[in-house]
Amino acid sequence: MDTVRARDTTVDVRKRSHDDEEQAGERHGPEAGAGWFGLWDGIFAVSYLVTSALLFISDDSQVHHAIAIGVLTLIVPWYAGLGRSLMTTHTYGPKNLVFALGLVLLFCVTTTFGYIGFFAMFAVAPMLIMSLPMKPAVVLVAVANLFPVAMVWARSEEPEVSVWGLLPISLLSLALSILLGLWIKRVTRQSRERGRLIEELRRSRERVARLSHEAGISAERERLAREIHDTLAQGLTSIISLVQAAESNVRDAPDQASRQLSRAGQVARDSLAEARGFVAALTPPTLRGGSLVQAVRGQTDNLAAETGLDVRTSVEGAERPLPMPMNVVLLRSVQEAIANVRKHARRARTVEVTMTFEEDGVRLLIRDDGEGFTPDDAQKGYGLRGMRARVEEIDGTVTVTSHPGEGTVVEVDVPMGSMVKSG
Repeated sequence: MDTVRARDTTVDVRKRSHDDEEQAGERHGPEAGAGWFGLWDGIFAVSYLVTSALLFISDDSQVHHAIAIGVLTLIVPWYAGLGRSLMTTHTYGPKNLVFALGLVLLFCVTTTFGYIGFFAMFAVAPMLIMSLPMKPAVVLVAVANLFPVAMVWARSEEPEVSVWGLLPISLLSLALSILLGLWIKRVTRQSRERGRLIEELRRSRERVARLSHEAGISAERERLAREIHDTLAQGLTSIISLVQAAESNVRDAPDQASRQLSRAGQVARDSLAEARGFVAALTPPTLRGGSLVQAVRGQTDNLAAETGLDVRTSVEGAERPLPMPMNVVLLRSVQEAIANVRKHARRARTVEVTMTFEEDGVRLLIRDDGEGFTPDDAQKGYGLRGMRARVEEIDGTVTVTSHPGEGTVVEVDVPMGSMVKSG
């Protein structure tokens, strides 16, 4: 039940984290793509100021000046309050059409009372193209460009002369307005895409950091699980065996019971030192003051003292200093193999531990003459799986040979290449 709750909690945390990422993308994505929009704000402001100044110094009446400049000024809050947010998004809705129609209406009223207000087209046309799909935007830009021509034609006493003089300018303005709007729209799209990519990169980095953190936690849990199994669990097993043996000998052989209890105390102290070492990721105490061979002999001596088995330790080849990571792996492999002998090889009489130093690596062989087992069954336990995991970390291999009634052989081979990498 606790495992199920923990799994559900993990899924819930990951789901919340994913939702937070999506919300963050919604918050920051458009902003990242609209950072350049301040430049357009500047262009809009310049266009408004220039058009207002031209209207102010034009030859129209003061009333017409005031109305034209007032209506032109209304475009500023219309753009700031509604249009700007629509122009920085990539979706189109009813608000876009409302903004565009209102913008054209204000522009037409401005040019009605002051023809020189036509200069506002340099700001109006890009806003129409950025806030609408291309086809309706071009239609409204054409309407806005041709409205002053129609107005002049309606007011002029000789409409043909005025219209033919003004129409080429209006058409040129229309073409330039469309080109400018298309360029700004393309820049907007590229900036939005760049912002989206930047946001995706940011979220990818956060995701990689989170996964790395989770992988580190998982690796540390695996390390602690192996260390606990290879040290504390085995130490407690030895203590239990020694205490049980002492209980059975306390009346008939008190001296032997005393030695067994003393041995149990020593194993407890060693296990405590091991626990402190692996919590701090330090070198095992048995490897701090001596070589790997001495540490292995200490393990085999303990096995002989605890069980009374005939334990033989031999070294072949010239012993050489090994990198500490390799020393730790080989020592833990010996501890695991000895623990399996202690727990499972009940009929064993002899145990042989052989360390072979070769030019291309180190071989460790642990052999017992117990009842043996089927190697496939061993894969279900943690001990041999943990041993394999340790050895594979330094590119070594573990081979287990056993059959019911024929004893067990555990062989650990570590190549010389792993010594270089470990060192």
